Amino acid sequence: MTPYGKLAQTALAAVSRLAEVYDGDKPVKLNSAELAEYRQLPRPIVAKVLTTLSQVGIVNGSPGPGGGYWLAQPPDTINLFDVIAPFERLENNVGCPFGPSYCGTGPHCPLHDAILALREQLTSFLRTTTLASFVSEQQGRFPRR
Repeated sequence: MTPYGKLAQTALAAVSRLAEVYDGDKPVKLNSAELAEYRQLPRPIVAKVLTTLSQVGIVNGSPGPGGGYWLAQPPDTINLFDVIAPFERLENNVGCPFGPSYCGTGPHCPLHDAILALREQLTSFLRTTTLASFVSEQQGRFPRR
C-alpha cells in the first residue's frame, strides 16, 4: 500500500517486525529467514535489505548460530524516511506527467503545484512517522502471527 518499490516495502515490513519484538534491555535477534517467513516475503530480498539497513545504521546484525538482526535504536527514534531512503530517490521521485522536459524548461504544467504539494506532504509524513507507530497499530488492531 506504499508508493515505493519492492525493496523499500520489504525494508518496512522487516523493520516493523523488528520493532514489534524490540526490547530496550536485551536485543531480540531475528534472522532473515524468520523475518521472511513471518511477513511472507522472499528470503533473498529480506537478506538484501537487512544488509543495506545494517550499513546505514538502522539495524545491527550478528552472524552465525544465535545471530540475527535487531533495531539499532528504539522504534520511536527511527523514522520511515530513514528506512525507505536507501532504496528510493525520495526527494526527486516525481516526474512531470507532461514529459521530462516540460516543467524544467518553460512554464510549469497544470499539475505541477498539486504534485509538488503531494510530494512534500508524503516526505513530511515519512520524516515524522516512526516505527513506534507501527508497533502501536500492530498491537492495538491486528493479531500477531
